[in-house]
Amino acid sequence: MTVAEPAPAHAAAPVPPLAARARSIGGSPVRDILAVTARPEVINFAGGLPAPELFDTEGITAAYRAVLAQAPAQALQYSTTEGEPALRSALAGRMSARGLPTDADDVLVTTGSQQALSLLATALLEPGDTVLVENPCYLAALQAFGFTGARVVPVPGDEDGVAPDALEELVLRERPKLLYTVPTFQNPTGRTLPAERRAAVASVAARRGLWIIEDDPYGELRFEGERVPWIASHEGAWDRVVLLGSFSKVMAPGLRLGWLRAPAKLRRACAVAKQAADLHTPTVNQLAAARYLADRDLDAHVARVAGVYRERRDAMLAGLAEALPEGSVWNRPEGGMFLWTRLPESYDTTALLAEVVRHDVAYVPGAPFYAGEPDRSTLRLCFVTQTPEQIREGLRRLGRGLRGR
Repeated sequence: MTVAEPAPAHAAAPVPPLAARARSIGGSPVRDILAVTARPEVINFAGGLPAPELFDTEGITAAYRAVLAQAPAQALQYSTTEGEPALRSALAGRMSARGLPTDADDVLVTTGSQQALSLLATALLEPGDTVLVENPCYLAALQAFGFTGARVVPVPGDEDGVAPDALEELVLRERPKLLYTVPTFQNPTGRTLPAERRAAVASVAARRGLWIIEDDPYGELRFEGERVPWIASHEGAWDRVVLLGSFSKVMAPGLRLGWLRAPAKLRRACAVAKQAADLHTPTVNQLAAARYLADRDLDAHVARVAGVYRERRDAMLAGLAEALPEGSVWNRPEGGMFLWTRLPESYDTTALLAEVVRHDVAYVPGAPFYAGEPDRSTLRLCFVTQTPEQIREGLRRLGRGLRGR
């Protein structure tokens, strides 16, 4: 019996390439660093992770239990794209109480405030549009804008943030669609834009025609000083400022709950974009958060967390002078999670990171946070995830790593 020979294999044709935006935008450098520093012995000042031991596990568990016991069909069912009415109403109430009159219909619930950035980029930006950002800037925002093919231009500023005169000059020259800013306890620098500058930024947007995305994930984590009103609350800003918020830093990041407050036309466009992305944010998470807000005192919880974070910030500030090379400078944030350090000019924090990690400590180099020419002597330190004792030990290791021994 003769067995037929198999037909000769033909080389398969290659599959079509990835979209140009996927080929041109790399991954998050911070996420790459976190993967390298995941060993338990590493004291990690690199991540922007809230302290897990401070999560209100009992309160969140009780909220989920109540929702699943009392409204299981609703909790496990599809929801509206805009978000659960109970949660939107609670969020509107919190914003109104802080000086920004808001109705539930002004709010769109998102799957983390990072999704809000992605939705806004989809709704507002065409390839080639210009976006203005702080310098340095939250790097996941740079990713979101880069994916649209937008041109990202940094606005000059100083230790207080964006300079309004420089902003106006760039608006006139570049004709941008929007300005993106984290004005309170900014990531990566921890700085806060003063009230008079916020008013000036709102005035530029009103006079020159500009959207402002005001991202506020850290504003409730204030340790000292007076709260500064949102840009969105300034006269002339109501129809052009989008305010973003999140429960990630004040409740728990695993809930993936954020929101945006936006003028009606833009909010509707974001809702359409969200329908294409995920239909809606998980119903059970929204209902649990709404129940938590109804049954618990979130503000009291945040005050307790902020008290612990203040002790950790103070521990880091106390040890920096000994850990860092002579000539280094750093800021003293009034809240949030990060502080920003500049080493002497001869230091390249990206090149130094591998040596520092060998001493079982990590930071984030400053270079990835710049849209333009980076300052390679800068680095970001997160002070909230470790205890004061761990922070002191981590700074000792950092000092040895920077000295190369």
